[in-house]
Amino acid sequence: MTPSIASHSERGGPVQLFYQPPGAARRPVVDRGQGIYLWDSSGKRYIDASSGPIAANIGHGNLHVIEAAHQQMRKVSYASRAFFENEANALLADAVTELAGPGLERAFFVSGGSEATESAIKLARQFAVSQGQGGRWKVLSRNPSYHGSTLGAMAISGDPVSEAMFGSMAPLAPKVPAPFTYRVPDGHTPESYAHWCADALEDTILREGPQTVLAFFMEPVGGLATGALVAPDGYYRRVREICSRHGVLLVFDEVMSGVGRCGSFLAAHQWPDARPDIVTLAKGLAAGYTPLGAVLASRQIVDAVAQSGGFMHGFTYASNPLSCAIGHAVLQETVRGKLVANAAAMGARLRERLQEVQQGSRVLGDIRGRGLLMAIEIVADRDGKTIFPAETRAIERIVALAMERGLLLYSRRTANGLFGEWLMVAPPLITDAGQIDAIAGLIGDALAAFEKEVPARGP
Repeated sequence: MTPSIASHSERGGPVQLFYQPPGAARRPVVDRGQGIYLWDSSGKRYIDASSGPIAANIGHGNLHVIEAAHQQMRKVSYASRAFFENEANALLADAVTELAGPGLERAFFVSGGSEATESAIKLARQFAVSQGQGGRWKVLSRNPSYHGSTLGAMAISGDPVSEAMFGSMAPLAPKVPAPFTYRVPDGHTPESYAHWCADALEDTILREGPQTVLAFFMEPVGGLATGALVAPDGYYRRVREICSRHGVLLVFDEVMSGVGRCGSFLAAHQWPDARPDIVTLAKGLAAGYTPLGAVLASRQIVDAVAQSGGFMHGFTYASNPLSCAIGHAVLQETVRGKLVANAAAMGARLRERLQEVQQGSRVLGDIRGRGLLMAIEIVADRDGKTIFPAETRAIERIVALAMERGLLLYSRRTANGLFGEWLMVAPPLITDAGQIDAIAGLIGDALAAFEKEVPARGP
């Protein structure tokens, strides 16, 4: 008889999990999920206040999605695109490009965000070659940033820790400063610093040689590298102008921010004068029900590549009918439930409730984000905006205190704290007002408990 996970744990057997370091405390065993809640095998309920890693957009246990998966599996679970087109792929492509709007009329489906990044890089390169610009190959991005965990995606991500480990294995892309708004250099406002960061992008393009620069990747609303960073509006317009002036493709990484998460289907829709040339999606596209990612691009880019010999790229599960059927059902639920509008409304309420928590907290330094992609930055000193020493393990402890209270939060200490540390507050887009209030209340309780454990710093 095969032992259950629980009995295996009780016997003290080895855990064959790469992500579990030796000696680490065992995590609870998840048993089921419904709506914004998850239950472990002991029956304890948790609010999934970060949608896992900002993925479970429509919540858990959605019967429409489950039925769509069942129906597709009854027809065909897998068929290679080398031999067949499939209806689910076509339906999802039509739906996602219609929601994305003009300039993003073509879609290519993969299994996640890292694959989407790799695909976008290769699409951009093949487009440049099709236009007789084979000298363009350099991809610029921001420091810090995160675009995936494969080597190509790592090379264009700005993370000194990752670069120290893997940088010798892939050519690292040139980086430009991210336009932080919470900590800005002396003499700058957030607006002037964002302008300086845009200037740095143009300076880098000129220094590298515009004829060699292929694309600039950025998250319009930051993910785990910058904690839901939103730049001043003028930054997006200037970046678009700079890229257009030098023939550089602008790529928005919307793996976290897309599919309604920020209160518009794409975060890009909030800056219409900064339209990207290519967009990557994942996470909320299938809302955790299956691995799925996408690259969206204009018909001009894709048709030029097709006419020059076709897209020289692919994966075994590209355009997989089962994943596409699930993704299509998720989009149907997103539209039917008016979840994009709900994300905007509940995001405004969440910000208000977090501001109330901040008034009574000495460690909640900043609140930022759009819609239901929010983050709270944790600091040891609100006036000086300093972070806790590494040995305090501040956000790890806050995550544990929240989990004790039945709240799940995703956290990040980027580059060992070089760029700060924060908790992502990004519940499913189905979250209602009462649940928003409950989330904020539990965050306040966890922060208060943490403050009792750490002494206040003097002036």
